[in-house]
Formats: sequence, C-alpha cells, structure tokens
Amino acid sequence: MKNVFWMAIIVIVLTMLAACGGNEGESGKDKKESLVVYTAIETDYLQDHLALFEEAHPDIKLDLVRDSSGIIISRILAEKDNPKADVIWGLSVDSLIMFDEDGMLEGYNPKGSEDLIPEFADQKNDPMRWTGIAAYMTAIAVNTAEMEKLGLPIPKTYQDLIDPQYKGLISMPNPASSGTGFLTVAGLLQLFDTEEEGWAYMDKLHNNIGIYTHSGSKPAVEAATGEFPIGISFDGRAIKQEESGAPLVTVFPEEGSGWTLEANALIKKDNIKEDAKVFLDWANSKSTMESYNKQFAITAIDLGKTPPASYPADPMGQLLENDLYWAADNRVAIVDKWIEKYDGKSEPKE
Repeated sequence: MKNVFWMAIIVIVLTMLAACGGNEGESGKDKKESLVVYTAIETDYLQDHLALFEEAHPDIKLDLVRDSSGIIISRILAEKDNPKADVIWGLSVDSLIMFDEDGMLEGYNPKGSEDLIPEFADQKNDPMRWTGIAAYMTAIAVNTAEMEKLGLPIPKTYQDLIDPQYKGLISMPNPASSGTGFLTVAGLLQLFDTEEEGWAYMDKLHNNIGIYTHSGSKPAVEAATGEFPIGISFDGRAIKQEESGAPLVTVFPEEGSGWTLEANALIKKDNIKEDAKVFLDWANSKSTMESYNKQFAITAIDLGKTPPASYPADPMGQLLENDLYWAADNRVAIVDKWIEKYDGKSEPKE
C-alpha cells in the first residue's frame, strides 16, 4: 500500500468525504442504529437483493454505500484506522485478501458456509475472513451489425483481439477503478508462461484499444450501442445486453477467461454489531444465492442449474487457472505498472 498511486487515491477519497460531510449512504439519519454496508454490486441487481433482505429482516436498517470497486477499496483503505463500514458485501476477493493481510477483517463463518464450494471460501483461516458469493469472468461483447458493416470477423480468442484490423474498435475497463478490469489483466498475466509475455501481449492489445473505461459494465453497453463495437467486459453484463435485443453476441475467449469472486467480509472494529453477522448469514445463504444467480451463472453454492444459452456448457471449465492470493499480493504492483504503461487512453474521471 505504500505507493504513490494508492496514496493519491486515498487523498482524493478523504477529500470527497470531507466535502460531503461524511455522509455514509442512503439512511444516514439513523446512522447509529443502521448497519453500514459497503458494496460494489451492480446497481440494477442490487435493488432486487435488498428487497429480499428487507423482507427477511425488516428490523435491520441498512446504511448502504455503493460505488465501483476501485472507489470502495480506496475508501476502506482511507478509513483503516477508523473504520466506518460494518460489512463488505460483493467486493472482489483479491481486495478482501489484501485487507486481511493488513489485519482489517474479523473472522466469521456464516451459517451454511459448509455448503460453499471449497475454492470459493477462505481455506486458510478458521473462522473464515471472507466468503465468496459468485464468480464472474471476462467476456467479450461484440456488435454483430457493426462487424458486418465493417466487413470484419467476430473475434473468438485473445489472440484475435490484437489483430491490427480491430485497431481503435475495442473498449476495456481500467484495472485501477474496475474489478472487471483487474480480473482481466490478472488473468492475462497468468495465461502466459511468464508475466513478461503477458505484458507484451497487453502492449499489442493497447494498440487496438479505443478507450479504457472506469466501469466494468460500460464496454458491454458501448458494444451494444456500437460506440466501440468490441467491449471487454464481464459475463453477466454482456449477456444482459445481448438479451435486451441489441445486435450483440457474447464471446468467451477460447483460451479461457480471467475471473474473480464477489465476496463478503466482516470489518474488524471495536464494536462489531450482531446485525452484521445476521447480514452475512443472509448474504451467504442458498436462498440469496438464487438471487445472485440472476446475474451470475456461477454461484458459491452449487444450485444445480443449467447455465443460460449464451454460456459455455460448463461455465466452471471456462475459468482460467487463477491464484487469488497471487493476485491480491501483486495487485498494487500490477495496477501501478498498468497505469504507467496504458493510462493515457483512459476516459476522464467524473
């Protein structure tokens, strides 16, 4: 964490907090009685999940703070010595591993955690410091109408994406601000025999990138509208755009997909609320996994369901080998190097 990039981000977040008077979310008027939950779950799915929680636990008031992964991570780091959040819900697991290594998480085994797929839960600690809820992976959203208009084939592999014929046609998330961006970069670095080969590949990919976005969803949306006809995004968003009727096809790279887990954790603090454990019990339950399954084909409890038609027949088999702890330990160095090499094509921050 001792690096220029993260220190700069933390300063920005602290400035934002001071400017907004420390507002913690949607129900700030009941701050003392509320459970403070930090999340990066996509907004359009979040409301469905929350409706289920409110139905199950109408007596627990949530003070929800939702933002992109990069902002949530930076905010938690900025508040390390005086944590405001009680619970982290649906944040990339590599960031939670990083927080745990910094002594920021409290161990807790949610009810039913024995039903979790072993690889999708903390196997290093008992009680667990984090529990996964769903896996999401790199997918390529391609506008078929634009490809036909340009007379270009639909890319099927990572190698296809570096073909000069796609120059300027691709958008991709920035790994500093997007969990999707980071899982894609981390996946590429582990795909090749050496990290140097991975960076050499990204040099070539950079030549074809039109813009790096600060949202993992945005490239799929841009592909759907044709603004950038090829969008490196994540599976749930690409398929949702396809199902909306856009002239879109979702491509899962033949080499495999980078991936990570959306995961939950209990923040270590002096006054851990019992409601925080109640929330984690709910958030990791099989019934809530059913709700996550509307967005994710792979949930941390195997629901035994057939994946949607646009997915590979075996979604788990699409996942590249991924050392989550390596990604966590190297996150800062990877992001710093990526920014140094490629950030010039990133969209302006709002």
